[in-house]
Amino acid sequence: MKDKNQFKGKRILVLGLAKSGEAAAKLLNRLGAIVTVNDSKPYVENEQAKDLEKLGIKVVCGHHPLSLLEESLDYVVKNPGIPYTNPLVQEAIHRQLPVVTEIEIASLISEAEMIAITGSNGKTTTTTLIHEMLKNSRREPLIAGNIGTVACEVAEKATNEQIMVVEVSSFQLLGTEQFKPKVSVFLNLFDAHLDYHGTKEEYGLAKAKITANQSKEDYLVFNYDDPFVRRMANESQATLIPFSVNERLEKGVYIHEGSVYYQNQAIIKLESVVLPGSHNKENILAAIGAALIMGAELKQIKHVLQTFSGVEHRLQFVTNFEGRQFFNDSKATNILASQKALEAFQQPTILLAGGLDRGNEFDELASSLRNVKALITFGETKEKLARVAKEANVNTIIFVNDMVEAVETAFEQSNPGDVILLSPACASWDQYKTFEERGKRFVEAVQGLNTTSKS
Repeated sequence: MKDKNQFKGKRILVLGLAKSGEAAAKLLNRLGAIVTVNDSKPYVENEQAKDLEKLGIKVVCGHHPLSLLEESLDYVVKNPGIPYTNPLVQEAIHRQLPVVTEIEIASLISEAEMIAITGSNGKTTTTTLIHEMLKNSRREPLIAGNIGTVACEVAEKATNEQIMVVEVSSFQLLGTEQFKPKVSVFLNLFDAHLDYHGTKEEYGLAKAKITANQSKEDYLVFNYDDPFVRRMANESQATLIPFSVNERLEKGVYIHEGSVYYQNQAIIKLESVVLPGSHNKENILAAIGAALIMGAELKQIKHVLQTFSGVEHRLQFVTNFEGRQFFNDSKATNILASQKALEAFQQPTILLAGGLDRGNEFDELASSLRNVKALITFGETKEKLARVAKEANVNTIIFVNDMVEAVETAFEQSNPGDVILLSPACASWDQYKTFEERGKRFVEAVQGLNTTSKS
């Protein structure tokens, strides 16, 4: 049994609100902690802070005063998006205060065992697959983390008759000390979030914290085909379950002669799997490994793979309009994700891409542009993407200002049989609050084409 009184009377500073900060503050308050919330958004326009204040929680808004650390604090619970260069965070670390994220709180109170999924790409698809595969098994799966309800909210009510299936980011994992999933899934590692982590090595080390506290009684499902992930896995104390698209692995999950195998047992023929894109083979293998470890029924696994066609904003099929297929891949916030999306299609493709400039170039994208007949680009990175497209001999490159203009222009440049693909290769924050908002604007613009054509 987890001790849910462990936070009673503890002095805790919740730094940064958004969804996870608000959930952590409310939970810790319910658990009897003495909570102070600090958020950069001014109080007069901060509805979350006002709601928390009504619960008796102290709120300090508009700035991050170092004086907040002068009280005797037991924890700082940091919003994952706040960088460690923040002066308040740096001072807390200097004072040797535990600086954690809400996923750590969730792990400390959850009665349910956890499956935690991380990687540069494929987390949401894999998390969803595992959750679906575990349905109808002995223990009810609960989905949480970046993909659903904040993990600490789910953990508060979870029982040992349930399993938490949690998508976790490097930002969250960096703020963990005792986090110990029963099953960790490490999908891949690619140059991403370097503005936050500094180097790929540091980024990888943050991801590797998913297995840092695991023992032989726990499991690490990992991508054997990714050299960086394989090296990290070799340092884990967990029981290793590798997966590979390229090699037969007697103790893992692999593809051989058109079928998926788990420890030499045939699971399903690839021709029966409906999820599009070659990149999803890795996600499928990882999900099968994790689900079987935790008691999923083979019948349910097969059913999911024969019916599951993808998640919203992740290579999501939108519609077929006047012979053009539209796909929403707004969750492709880095180059690798867009490469994999582009490689899923053989048809001529109109690519919609662009967004927040994180300082990287896009030369690695060039080899995946061979079927792209036109680039419609927007946002801070449009000039960089245009340069790469030009060097890759993309015939048509057009700058636009918003998603409606992007979709209308893409349709004008397309022919029946073409794919029109939103796969930005960039974060959305220069123009949209989230990748979900960006994806919804795309879907709305596509739906608007039908209206326009009838008017």
